[in-house]
Amino acid sequence: MPQSDQIRALAMNLPHGGRLLEHDHAWDQLAYAVSGIMSVESGNSRWVVPPHRAVWLPAGAPHRIEADRPLALRLLYVMPGRVKSLPRHCSVVEVTPLVRELVLELVRRHAPDGDPIRTRLERLLIDLMGGLDQPPLTLPMPRDTRARKLAEHLTAHPDDRRPLTTLARTVGSGARTLQRLFVAETGLSFQQWRRQARLHRSLVLLAGGSAVTSVALQVGYDSPSAFVAMFRSALGETPGRYFSGN
Repeated sequence: MPQSDQIRALAMNLPHGGRLLEHDHAWDQLAYAVSGIMSVESGNSRWVVPPHRAVWLPAGAPHRIEADRPLALRLLYVMPGRVKSLPRHCSVVEVTPLVRELVLELVRRHAPDGDPIRTRLERLLIDLMGGLDQPPLTLPMPRDTRARKLAEHLTAHPDDRRPLTTLARTVGSGARTLQRLFVAETGLSFQQWRRQARLHRSLVLLAGGSAVTSVALQVGYDSPSAFVAMFRSALGETPGRYFSGN
């Protein structure tokens, strides 16, 4: 692994379905997929990390990564405390074109410690990382056994449109109880959580090349227009623009 004073860089490929089991790092980490889409879990939260985004993993935060498509990972290990503006919890961050090129260049360079060009690139990247936007891509998972069972079902079957009153019976609970549990344990109402789960699944499908119309139906929407409206409301852009990286 190439090393320097501030950043260590590593390239890693994972096949479809490949996993990095739960682990943590002594240094902060920025995990960026040059191609493919990854799912990241830490504690009771999940993230889907599509193109032009990366996941920020602070030192000591246990996490696991799974490849929803063949994944070309570029990993940067940053000396703890160097990026002060990013949170001390896991989060998704935007990757600008300049940040992307800096990440790739640091991975490509097999320069010895103390190389002045590499040092300047590292300093620039660290400065830029502090200002990266953090899109709302977290899917918090409830801890209660009944709510968790329902959440797992809906992440696997986002096209299940049954109302909560019906779904509650499948996990041996009442709708009001589940509503309270989702708010208390995820910070979201059940309806808000379900929308976020559908958004997560749609990102995986869109990144895999599925058409918007097909994705809309697969994640439980009656029409492409309703799906696009949800997507734009959540992420500020249409699916096409979001995945163009503009």
